[in-house]
Amino acid sequence: MNQSRNSFLGILFAIILVSVFSCNEISGNRQKEEVKKTPILEHIVDNLKNNIHQSLENNGQLDSVHLKYISFLDSLYDAHHYEPFWSHDQQWLPLGDSLFQFIEHSKDYGLFPSDYHYNSLAFVHRIFLADTIARKNLALWAKADLLMTDAFFCLTKDMKQGRIPYDSVTLRTDSLMPKKSYYALFNKVQDSGSLVTVLRSLEPKYRGYDSIKAYLKNFLAKANFTPYTYLVYPYSDSVSFFKLVEQRLHELGVLAPAQTNLDTLALRDVFRKYQKAQSLKVTGRLSDQMVDNLNNTDWEKFKKIAVNLDRYKQLPDTLPRTRAWINLPSYYLQVFDNDTLAFQSRIIVGGPQTRTPLLSSEISNFITYPQWTVPFSIIMKEMLPEIKKNVNYLNKQNLIVVDENDSVRDPTTIKWSKLNRDYFPYHLKQREGDDNSLGIIKFNFRNKYSVYMHDTNVRWKFNNPFRAISHGCVRVKEWNKLANFLIRKDTIHHQADTLKAWFARQEKHMMSGFPKLPLYIRYFTCEGKDGRIKFYDDIYEEDRYLREKYFADKAVQ
Repeated sequence: MNQSRNSFLGILFAIILVSVFSCNEISGNRQKEEVKKTPILEHIVDNLKNNIHQSLENNGQLDSVHLKYISFLDSLYDAHHYEPFWSHDQQWLPLGDSLFQFIEHSKDYGLFPSDYHYNSLAFVHRIFLADTIARKNLALWAKADLLMTDAFFCLTKDMKQGRIPYDSVTLRTDSLMPKKSYYALFNKVQDSGSLVTVLRSLEPKYRGYDSIKAYLKNFLAKANFTPYTYLVYPYSDSVSFFKLVEQRLHELGVLAPAQTNLDTLALRDVFRKYQKAQSLKVTGRLSDQMVDNLNNTDWEKFKKIAVNLDRYKQLPDTLPRTRAWINLPSYYLQVFDNDTLAFQSRIIVGGPQTRTPLLSSEISNFITYPQWTVPFSIIMKEMLPEIKKNVNYLNKQNLIVVDENDSVRDPTTIKWSKLNRDYFPYHLKQREGDDNSLGIIKFNFRNKYSVYMHDTNVRWKFNNPFRAISHGCVRVKEWNKLANFLIRKDTIHHQADTLKAWFARQEKHMMSGFPKLPLYIRYFTCEGKDGRIKFYDDIYEEDRYLREKYFADKAVQ
């Protein structure tokens, strides 16, 4: 009897061991030797093979779903005997539940669940929970496994690199993650079972990124994601466009349901009332500003958040700990010393037609009491027409005329009416001093756009809320702090009051030889600040461009 009992226990123990090892192989990285397949597993394996081959033949299309990483899926499943990764014996593995939950809550990361087959996977989860018969549909289990693996690779790419393409400013060298990196991450997740930890390790390590993430959940909790009409502007078909405008005004309650097919005069009256209510410039006509206001829903704000999180993913993994950082839409310069904010300053940046370029450079020198040589483009667009009207314009603007030999010319002896874009053998220069457009200091950094940072002779404009008004250069309110920061370690050549003495005597000096200060000019239209996500104007319509090119198809979820 005891012998029979011991024999039974031995067999039971062996069965338990086999079960444990089988589960480990499926939930973790597969062993080299193929697991003995049950009839259920064999059926799923056959379905996986057929689905992958069908999708390969159709360029990734599987029924109504497109698999973005079908080539990865093919090699990955082949290497693991076409066994499922996320389920076993008609049950989701903990790792499968974890992946589905991550997709379901991916908006917390500025992502869109629909990008990761959420609708299809949610349908599968619902019917499996509600219908025990449906759980026996092995073809559905196989398809769900493929969707989840493809979703994992999509998540991996979007968490690391984002969705908008890299440009010449990003400084990143990893334009695409190598194939082996995808496999390594997949195996790491399968081995460790820590999907969330692995995916979060791919995110940028920047305070600006973290500040947005910190308040994103609160934003989502309060957001109203009601579907609405988005207005693409400028428009190509005026009739269709203004019908959409009417529709949008109906959605907002600005127009009553009975108010339809309004004529031009009636629409202008409605526009004026709307513009006044929204503190916009009252013109009675549509403008970029009004269209942006009509489009400024919570769903569009979320897309703006998504775009800005992706912009952080374009940055290199680390930046110099001591650096100058300019965010154009916020109109602020920040200077960091050993990764701690040393000071910040209001700035004035280029207008929409004369943008300040995005760039990475280093501040290499600065000049006190600089002389401004007017760019040719400004002469042609703004100054020459005024000079032709009245040559005294030059005196009012403190400008001198020099020829190609740098000799000063009497402007009254020049036949200005004969000059144009094709013939202008002179330079216009502005004398140094407080009346100079550059103010009393200019900071130089190497770039191909001929822009720089400087003081200004219209300092009161730093108080304006809208400060995108320059010709492309950056005007700095706290220029004195910046100059002293640059030479702070050079106590041998410059005492603490050196700059103060130069400015008191109105002396022109060029200062160089200090450690070059890395400079980054970037474009971020939101940040986490004062307990919320703060949004800035899309002054150059960069968000609008990216939204319409890469996020236009993102429906409210």
